[in-house]
Amino acid sequence: MSDWSGGASSDGAPHPPTSDQGALIAIDAQGFLTVWSPSAEALLGYSQYELLGQRLSRLLATPPPAFWRNPKERAVWMGTLAFKLEGGEVASLSAQAYRLSITTDQNPSWFIHLKHFYPAEPSSVRLDDIDQAVLRWLFARSSVALTVYDEDFQCLRQSAAMSRLTGVPETESRGMRPSEILPGGADWEEKMRRSIESGVAAPVEVRSRVPAHPQSDRLITASVNPIFGSSGHTIGLCSMATDITEQRRARERLTLLNEASANIGSTLDVLTTARELTDVLCPRLADWIHIDLLESMLRGEEPGPFIDQVALYRAAHKSFRTGVPESVAQLGEVDFYPAHSPPVRCMAMNESTIHAATDQAMRDWLAEDPKRASRFRAHQWHSVMAVPIAAREAILGVAVLLRSKQEAFTDEDRLLTEEIVSRAAVCLDNARRYTRERTAALALQQSLLPQMLGHQAAVETAGRYLPADALSGVGGDWFDVIALSGKRVALVVGDVVGHGINAAATMGRLRTAVRTMADVDLPPDELLTHLDDVLTRLREESEHPDQGGGLGATCTYVVYDPISRMCSIASAGHPPPVLVLPDGVAEFLDVGGGPPLGIGGLPFESTELRVPEGALLALYSDGLLDTRNRDIDHALETLRQSLLAPTPALDDLCEGILHTLLPRRPTDDVALLLARTRVLAAEKIAVLDIPVEHSFVADARSWTAERLQAWGLLDCSFITELVVSELVTNAIRYGRPPIQLRLIRDETIICEVSDASSTAPHMRRARLSDEGGRGLLLVAQLTEKWGTRHTHHGKTIWCEQRIAVVHGLADL
Repeated sequence: MSDWSGGASSDGAPHPPTSDQGALIAIDAQGFLTVWSPSAEALLGYSQYELLGQRLSRLLATPPPAFWRNPKERAVWMGTLAFKLEGGEVASLSAQAYRLSITTDQNPSWFIHLKHFYPAEPSSVRLDDIDQAVLRWLFARSSVALTVYDEDFQCLRQSAAMSRLTGVPETESRGMRPSEILPGGADWEEKMRRSIESGVAAPVEVRSRVPAHPQSDRLITASVNPIFGSSGHTIGLCSMATDITEQRRARERLTLLNEASANIGSTLDVLTTARELTDVLCPRLADWIHIDLLESMLRGEEPGPFIDQVALYRAAHKSFRTGVPESVAQLGEVDFYPAHSPPVRCMAMNESTIHAATDQAMRDWLAEDPKRASRFRAHQWHSVMAVPIAAREAILGVAVLLRSKQEAFTDEDRLLTEEIVSRAAVCLDNARRYTRERTAALALQQSLLPQMLGHQAAVETAGRYLPADALSGVGGDWFDVIALSGKRVALVVGDVVGHGINAAATMGRLRTAVRTMADVDLPPDELLTHLDDVLTRLREESEHPDQGGGLGATCTYVVYDPISRMCSIASAGHPPPVLVLPDGVAEFLDVGGGPPLGIGGLPFESTELRVPEGALLALYSDGLLDTRNRDIDHALETLRQSLLAPTPALDDLCEGILHTLLPRRPTDDVALLLARTRVLAAEKIAVLDIPVEHSFVADARSWTAERLQAWGLLDCSFITELVVSELVTNAIRYGRPPIQLRLIRDETIICEVSDASSTAPHMRRARLSDEGGRGLLLVAQLTEKWGTRHTHHGKTIWCEQRIAVVHGLADL
């Protein structure tokens, strides 16, 4: 390793030694020899004619340090250069290199002074003196706590560090055994005995109270080593002790913090997180702990200001005793704290506090609460620590820790508890925010779902919706029952990908779109095509591309006609519906299985089948199958078997299916819709074919009056005949044959006129001078609702009247 130093001239520049002080050579900035003095020739045996102009590295046996390549860093270099001699020997010479001058020149010259090494003079210091000095230092000034014992474990010597550790001076400790010097030393003596017998060092760990720390136990680790005499026999023992209390406490704190990070906040449930906090802190930091939270937080609301008496919800508590006999309030109860109590004060100041049971603040609090005071006395609480639970500048509650068996709380305990509670507070606030979002999403979803399925002439229905558990969150499943014209009914079950408010909002928009398109009586395949366009547009319009790109949904849409008993079904990536026939046969319907919604550009197909009266249709979302916990085939078979249960009431059948397939809280949203088909009796339907003759309008009116008389509704014939007259006239005038009139009598009177033209009529307001154009306006005013539905062979204009309303108008 090179050493740097050097002399300087009066102008501050270093100067080389004179040539008579040794061999002198010079090199330039590239390491080429420029000077080779006669003394160098005498020292190394080379003449200047052989070496001038050669590189210095040619003469060296080892790579040179190349100090000349960094002239700006050093002006002087000192070290050793190993030269190769002509005979093959190597001579190591002491070298001092001096830069010629300190200038800005980038290519300075270097003078190198070479001389032989000389051996150092032998030291006159005796080894015995060194040994004695080391012993004096070891026992008097060293930080090593050292004790020397004889074979009977009696103390012979003790260092000053050991005296400070044990609190016993060396003059008193001589002749004493470890158990007499240090409480807990019996284990020490046992290890000393084993060390003497085996001749091998033995470790020992003792927990004891020492004079330096009389209020707390200290953890002392030591090594016991046998001492051997010149003959090889054991003549005594030497032990070195170290107080590792603080190191162990630091390690325990790090371990506790690590456990807190791993175990607190495993779920997004407030009460579970509070319980996890108590499990971490008790019994390691407290003999009894309770977590009290503001009630508003449990509802997911933003915690507000608190004054005077504060109501706190007991979220969790734990004791080292069985049955938590210390508790004043039970889990789930509300405890009231006065404004001057330490828990409320620490919340108000957002600062942790430590109190002895005898503090004035504690005495004032307990004086107003006899029940709490009796628990303090019964369990001998002597130290109390209150730590506010705060996150994101909001106070959520308070953690109260008490000690009866352990020592009083210290500032180190407070700092550690604050760190753990602060981590738990963030988890609690996350759980609170999640609860708020989930509550809002669930409320939104519930408001969008049908509150009552209502009575349908075509089917008897029952439905269930179950939100997912707290981890998965509210999703976008929905079901709906939509009354269509002609006493038909539409059954819908859908599932939006994802969870949370976005999924619930998307579900609401899709459900609204389905109802809107159902009002114009689109066939199932066309409806799903338009619904696919709606979802594609929603994805394109999303403000968040990442979220919009993930929009997707599945859906099954069914239309059932109770007159023809025809069922038309189309599916967009949804699980197949189940049809249960009255004879007890249940099967999954093959409905083509179109692509999920949101892909775009792919066709959907409708499947039509005739179903008997009393058949059961089951539509459901994939959450009912719970494929995360079971095989899909097993889940489908379980569902099929559940639908065969002899349960006449559909509501009871829904409950039985959910109980069978979902014995625990579902991990995904579940939508289930059951529909039992009905058939409209033939005597409630009347059909008349209409020829394309304007004179036949009167015959149609007469036929209508006859049908109403047969149904016992003759006094309703005035309005019904007027409506029939307008619709038949329009069909003859603007439609194409074949033309048909159909009357349906149920809770209402439905009048339908069908023709082969696909042109839909439009209602307009006629001017006073117009001779026509008032037909549809008149129909709209006299009936409750009207509309147009397109079929594969044309269109149908229909209107519906409530019988009670018709009677009322007839009485006028």
